[in-house]
Amino acid sequence: MEINNSTKILPLIDKYPLVYDELYKLSSKAKRFKNPIVRKTIGKKATLEMVAVILEVSIARIISTVNSAIEASADIPPEKDRKEMLKKLLLDMHKGVEIEILKAQFKEAVGDITSYEIAQLEQQLINEGHLDPKEITKLSDLHVELFRDSLNMKEEYETIPGHPIHTYLQENLEIANLIRQIRSAPESDKVELFRKLGEITVHYARKENQLFPILEKHEISGPPQVMWAVHDEIRPLLKSTQSEEIELALQKIEDMIYKEEHILFPMTLEFFSESDWVSVREGEEEIGFVFGVTPGDQWKPVTNTDLHKPLPTITKKAEGALNLDIGNLTIEQINVMLKTLPVDLSFVNENDEVAYYSDTEDRIFPRSRGVIGRTVQKCHPPKSVDIVEDILEKFKSGEKKVAEFWIQAGEAFIMIRYFAMHDDAGKYVGTLEVSQELSRLRSLEGEQRLVQWGD
Repeated sequence: MEINNSTKILPLIDKYPLVYDELYKLSSKAKRFKNPIVRKTIGKKATLEMVAVILEVSIARIISTVNSAIEASADIPPEKDRKEMLKKLLLDMHKGVEIEILKAQFKEAVGDITSYEIAQLEQQLINEGHLDPKEITKLSDLHVELFRDSLNMKEEYETIPGHPIHTYLQENLEIANLIRQIRSAPESDKVELFRKLGEITVHYARKENQLFPILEKHEISGPPQVMWAVHDEIRPLLKSTQSEEIELALQKIEDMIYKEEHILFPMTLEFFSESDWVSVREGEEEIGFVFGVTPGDQWKPVTNTDLHKPLPTITKKAEGALNLDIGNLTIEQINVMLKTLPVDLSFVNENDEVAYYSDTEDRIFPRSRGVIGRTVQKCHPPKSVDIVEDILEKFKSGEKKVAEFWIQAGEAFIMIRYFAMHDDAGKYVGTLEVSQELSRLRSLEGEQRLVQWGD
């Protein structure tokens, strides 16, 4: 293979990892060739001549370094052997071999690892039955510790304001700053400051609902499972008032920041397509942002510059399904769903005609098919018509959006709510009636965090 000024750098780095290691020794600026955004943009066109300019090293020395690295790569184990060696290190660690011994073996045998390789290894260990997903949650900290020196070499992100990763990073800066304030605060102020950290659950919710589903689409489910489990360990700790538990929460949150920035975010930047990021950006608004961070508007995805355009659904559309604002359902699924909901539903269209009611097994108020097409005014006794007319008038004008009633019928407590329905253009399209028997819900006390099947 002839190496010259016009040779592209990325194929060399991907085929011969030692090329990157040797270029990094010449200049730390070589780290940008591991940056996912750079790799997907200017990195694709980068030649050795461009590398020489970026690293501020002569082209002759660059070519010589690359040639030497390629020759030396003959002594490096092939990719399959490398993965087996990494897997053995992890399994030995789980058996109790000292971490420092394994670190030395790792540096000698492998030398470097990417966030994606860590994810692949964890996934492979789960798939092969070596690790229970619940067990790997406890061991993820050890995985990071084993590979920490390698992960610490990664470059800072070159993201653009408005890109979801930029927003996550800005929130992490605010989280880290708040943690410093909590630790340095007097004991009398510590709990109050710690309460502010509760906003972090929104940060985690965005990851769980925006990033994890797309990772799973790329067949990466192990790391999301691990992170979600740690989120659930952190959430109850956020309610703590004891110093020991507060410090435990702070440590777990700091560890999570490290895992996000050294494993999760590089992984997403490597594998998410531009349309994936558009989908993430669109969904963020529904969940929200925290610690005063708001996304910028500089990021312009090349596949869709208008974030308000309809986005492709991640899930595969079933045959005969209807496209909804989010996802798609068949008519049968919609019908069964409406009948399964623990409420009575009735819909009155824009002409005040009853167009639908949910035919549940234990309706609160009796209905029959003869009501369909009848005006809602005629479905109420004369003494109630004025009230019905008033509600409809205010709904149609936009003056009111909700009307509520509740009644005690023997032991049953019934809540009746009417909702005005308007389309995206603000046009009135009808009224939805929702009735629910709430006596059991009103009697609940305390908490039940897990399902307990009754008789």
